[in-house]
Amino acid sequence: MQIEELTRYITGRLADTDYYLIDVREEPGDRFVVEIDSDRGVDIDFCTELAQGVDAEFPREEGGEDYELEVGSAGLTSPFKVQRQYLKNLGQDVEVLTQDGRKLHGVLREADDAGFAVEYSVREKPEGAKRAVLVARKERFAYGDVKMVRVDLKF
Repeated sequence: MQIEELTRYITGRLADTDYYLIDVREEPGDRFVVEIDSDRGVDIDFCTELAQGVDAEFPREEGGEDYELEVGSAGLTSPFKVQRQYLKNLGQDVEVLTQDGRKLHGVLREADDAGFAVEYSVREKPEGAKRAVLVARKERFAYGDVKMVRVDLKF
């Protein structure tokens, strides 16, 4: 099985659903990992059904090609990989690691084809003031300007 064929098959199967493809990767030992997501969450039964569909489309024949397949959802704290994850998480607290090494914690406010915006607070000391105050900032990023963005869970 080729990763391109698997990706094409999965994309076709998800086309008429509210699920979308996050990633398909091949790991050593002919192991394929498929990550999917949905705006309403991922159902384990759907993952099972999708895996069974892959098995039917790419049969493991006696003496032929064998592979291991894992179909699951992107983890709650997994970094975002596709734009639709940004759209799904608008209004959520996120952690952003920029290419220049800055780490920001804020609220995801916008996402479009060009990038996304995060609103966060910083402590600044206004000129002439004795104490620093929290000031709201909104910063826009191109998707390529960040190393990682993920939901920032707080307990």
